[in-house]
Amino acid sequence: MTKNLDLPEIIPVFPLPGALLLPRSRLPLHLFEPRYLAMLEDALKTPSRLIGMVQPNRIPGRDAGPGLHTIGCVGRVTQFSETEDGRYMITLTGKSRFRLLEEVEGFTPYRRAKVSWAGFERDMGPEDADPHFDRTAFMNLLSRYFSARELETDWQSLKEAEDELLINSLSMLLGFEPEDKQALLEAPSLSTRRETLVTLIEYALRGGDSEDIMQ
Repeated sequence: MTKNLDLPEIIPVFPLPGALLLPRSRLPLHLFEPRYLAMLEDALKTPSRLIGMVQPNRIPGRDAGPGLHTIGCVGRVTQFSETEDGRYMITLTGKSRFRLLEEVEGFTPYRRAKVSWAGFERDMGPEDADPHFDRTAFMNLLSRYFSARELETDWQSLKEAEDELLINSLSMLLGFEPEDKQALLEAPSLSTRRETLVTLIEYALRGGDSEDIMQ
């Protein structure tokens, strides 16, 4: 478990539409823009190696700063490798969600924000549980969805995955709209996230607007 001192008041933030990071989950990223290479370099110099993922916000009245949602999730850089042409492949492991209070002006080419960790204490604890999860019904729905989209997956791994890993991985990987991803992020519990995910899948099966699917 990450100690409180690893959760600073000011963090770098990476606005990326549709890229969802959840606590205790892993998000691979490909960095190539100079400002984000600088962000990674600065993050690696700190003991916590934290980068905050946040969705850009196009809905008037919901910004905490210029064009950012108020809720994001911070991740620790747990893997990184450099390509021959100077790009980086990194993995962020989700630690905790945060509430964005205000953007911080400074001399960095990337954005930084003052954040609050209050209200997300459960993110730092053990895996969340979903006591009312009907896995059989959920897997049947997922099978219909993958079949309708002509997608393939490792069904054995999905069947063997723990509830939180299954729900969070699908929330991150399925290619829903950014606002749908934000709803999945803001879900207060694993049960609520699973219910939201089921609603989005059912909507897509009815011919909704969610686009084809694996990012």
